[in-house]
Amino acid sequence: MKKLSPSRVVNIADLRSIAEKRVPKAVFDYLDGGAEGEVTLRENCRAFGDITFRPRHAVAVGDCDLRTTVLGGEISFPAILAPVGYSRLMHPGGEVEAARAAGEAGTGYILSTISGHRLENVKAATKGPAWYQLYLVGGREAAEGAIERARNAGFSALVITIDTPVAGMRERDPRNGTPELLTGSIFAKLPFLPQVLAHPGWLTAFLLDGGVPRLENVLAPGETGGMPMLDVGTALRKSVVTWVDIHWIRQVWSGPIVIKGILTADDARRAVDEGAAAISVSNHGGRQLDGVSAAIAALPEVLAAVNGKTEVLMDGGVRRGADIVKAPGRGRSRRCGSRNRNTA
Repeated sequence: MKKLSPSRVVNIADLRSIAEKRVPKAVFDYLDGGAEGEVTLRENCRAFGDITFRPRHAVAVGDCDLRTTVLGGEISFPAILAPVGYSRLMHPGGEVEAARAAGEAGTGYILSTISGHRLENVKAATKGPAWYQLYLVGGREAAEGAIERARNAGFSALVITIDTPVAGMRERDPRNGTPELLTGSIFAKLPFLPQVLAHPGWLTAFLLDGGVPRLENVLAPGETGGMPMLDVGTALRKSVVTWVDIHWIRQVWSGPIVIKGILTADDARRAVDEGAAAISVSNHGGRQLDGVSAAIAALPEVLAAVNGKTEVLMDGGVRRGADIVKAPGRGRSRRCGSRNRNTA
């Protein structure tokens, strides 16, 4: 993979600008956008500005050790990579390269169910901790098959996302022709092809990689190919995760379970009661329900509710090291590094 000059990439905003130039608008906006008016998407970042530091000076500062532990495993600094769906659409290496980079940095990686690479290949690519994020798309039997594969591959934790009863209304997608580009006829695609043809490098890599990937980790019993990517929205509507599902998941997975999508004290306490080894304070990067609180704003309520009974992570809006430092100031927590603006 081509290395980026340190003079071009100083922060996350620089990476975002480069990505916007390299991929079609439909692909970039899927990664970058949020639900409806994107109020929560913006608030995730803005809310960090409400938190300020109160430094105490004239003290000696020795060597700083950023290492910490999460679910019993050591990581090099208090942030891990959160799950990002459809990564293979953005780059052929997708989840495999992201997991490899996380491992080389000494931190963890969470693989989304909505991924284009086999979970076994993703786990093999990383030297760091790897967790598998589970949606129930494909039904219970498909989920049980994925859990078994994740255990055999060496994933150390299961992340259950509870905030996706339906796919969020992401208004950028229909404007960009994302449904037509993924599933429509050639005539339906025509109005939206210029944005694709304007990025020949991405298009060449996309076609050489086989085009729209299938979901390699959603396999119905007896199937050899993964679920077509176009089926995900329908599948999500038929696979709502409830607290009852945690019971049967616990029966087939004996390792740690992380409940992702917690924003209130009530849900946090319920997750603890259900035996969650950790919870993730998350609004899905503002991609599901617009108008909910920023993750960093919800963190104090959740931390007070669990009162140290389980580990607490958060994601959404983290853009720089200062944001990582601010989160523990709201209480003891660790961060999941999200996609450029959001998580999947």
